[in-house]
Amino acid sequence: AAATGSEMNKNAVISNPERHEKIGTSSLKFIPRAAICDPEYTYGVSKFQTAAGTADIMSHVFENYFKSEKGTYIQDRFGEGIIEACLKYCPRAMEDPCDYDARANLMWASSMALNGLIGCGKGSQSWSCHPIEHELSAFYDITHGAGLAIVTPKWMRHILNEKTARRFKKYTRNVFHVQDTGDDYEMAEIGIDKTEQFFKDIGLPSTLSELGIDDSKIQVMAHNAVIHGRLDNAYVPLDDMDVEKILRACL
Repeated sequence: AAATGSEMNKNAVISNPERHEKIGTSSLKFIPRAAICDPEYTYGVSKFQTAAGTADIMSHVFENYFKSEKGTYIQDRFGEGIIEACLKYCPRAMEDPCDYDARANLMWASSMALNGLIGCGKGSQSWSCHPIEHELSAFYDITHGAGLAIVTPKWMRHILNEKTARRFKKYTRNVFHVQDTGDDYEMAEIGIDKTEQFFKDIGLPSTLSELGIDDSKIQVMAHNAVIHGRLDNAYVPLDDMDVEKILRACL
């Protein structure tokens, strides 16, 4: 399935279900020396997993897009193009699983989203949504991409402020081609709403309650996410209370 881009990056995730741990790691030794990617092998991927994989691809872009923006025009435009490809080709692949162009573009988007290219020059800020979702997956039987589809829009709304609004406006204008209203906050909210609606349109859940998840583990998940994900170093730094608010918004 097109999702993590493991064929072209150094990243991995290790899970320990008994201890409710899911932690990311990376090493140059993980990078394949060569990879042959044939979209036809993904024809059998279900609609749900195609959608979940697309949400993961988009999240990999978001984690780098919403970082330092000084001198990163090319990286940002690459990222915006990858997201646009996801918006265009995921519905096509779901409608026709054997659509070669759709599968090929999703596969290429998967590789390009996490091979380091769009993160060049972005500094060492921590990711935000992945550490939060990893805690959901550690405690519950939830597909990673589905969890990201729930968490991402809520995280976006939580970090929306005077400083980040311009970044979200750029995202809205360049990805969804919305004419600038002149109001940064309004533009930001339009982009966030459109992102959330896309996830709904491709059949992904928008709340944790849809998956039978309640608030009983929110405090421990929030704390673990902050510690494991080093969220004090995120694009917008997050503490336990911030992550709790995001998770409660997901309910």
